[in-house]
Amino acid sequence: MLQITGKTKLLGVIGYPVEHSLSPVMHNAAIAQLGLDYVYLPFPIAPENLKSAIAGFAAVGVVGFSVTIPHKQAIMPFLSEITPIAQAIGAVNTVTRQNNTWVGTNTDIEGFIAPLQTTYKQDWSQKAAVILGNGGAARAVVAGCHQLGFAEIHVVGRNQQKLQEFYDSWHDSSLAINLQVHTWDKLAKLIPQANLLVNTTPIGMYPKVDASPVSAAEMADLPTGALAYDLIYIPKPTQFLQLAQQQGAIAIDGLEMLVQQGAAALKIWLQQETVPVEVMRQALQNHLGLS
Repeated sequence: MLQITGKTKLLGVIGYPVEHSLSPVMHNAAIAQLGLDYVYLPFPIAPENLKSAIAGFAAVGVVGFSVTIPHKQAIMPFLSEITPIAQAIGAVNTVTRQNNTWVGTNTDIEGFIAPLQTTYKQDWSQKAAVILGNGGAARAVVAGCHQLGFAEIHVVGRNQQKLQEFYDSWHDSSLAINLQVHTWDKLAKLIPQANLLVNTTPIGMYPKVDASPVSAAEMADLPTGALAYDLIYIPKPTQFLQLAQQQGAIAIDGLEMLVQQGAAALKIWLQQETVPVEVMRQALQNHLGLS
C-alpha cells in the first residue's frame, strides 16, 4: 500500500448511492501494480450537491473521476468540454481535468461492446437487440449495438414521453433507421425476437436481489442461444440472468463491462497507452469471491 501524502494525486467516482461501487477496488489495484502515487476514492454526492462538489474537486486538485447513477446526464452542464462520443450518447461517465477545465467523455460503449467483440463475437447484421431501460446506460448500449451493426435495436421503457424524447434525440444520426422504442407492455412480443437482451435498469441490483425486470413467464419466450446481458454486477448472477440461463441463453454480467470501461478511463487519466486490465479483473473477482 502506497503512503498517501500531500503529493498523492486524487481520482474517484461520484454517484448516489456509491457504496456498492467496485471501481475503487479495480482502480487502486491497477495503480498499485503501476507503482504510481495516486489514490481512487468513492464520493457519495446527492444530486442537489453536484455543482458544488465539482467546484470543490477543482479546488482540491482532483485529476479525474468516474460518474455513475444518477449523475451521468446531470453533470453535463457543469463541464467545459464534452467529447463527440459523450455528446452523441448524451451521457458522461468519465471526467478529466485538462488545462484547468473539466472535460467529459464516455467509455461505456467501449466497455459494453468489449465482450461482444471478443468472447461472443458473431455477425450481428441480421440480429435484433432488445434493451430494457432508457437512461444514460441505455444510450451507451444503443450506440454500442449500432457500432456492432445490429439490424434492429428495440428500446423498452415505462414512460411514453421519455421514450419519445429518447428516440427523438437520435434523429440526426444514422442510428435512427434501426431504432424503435416501445412501452413495457410490448415486452412479451419483443422477447421472442431478441438475439441480445440487455438490462440497463437497476432492477435486481443488490440489495433487491430477487427482483428482475423480466418475469419468468416473459423470459420463457427468449430464444435458445440468445445472449442475455445485465449491466449489473452484484449479485452474480442476477435474477434476470438466472432466468435467462434457464431458457438456454448465454449470460454476460456487468463485470467485464465495468473492467473495460474502467481500463479505458484509467488510460485517459494517466495518459498511458496500456493499463493492467488483467490485474483490474482479478482484483474484482477476488473482492467478489469469484476466483
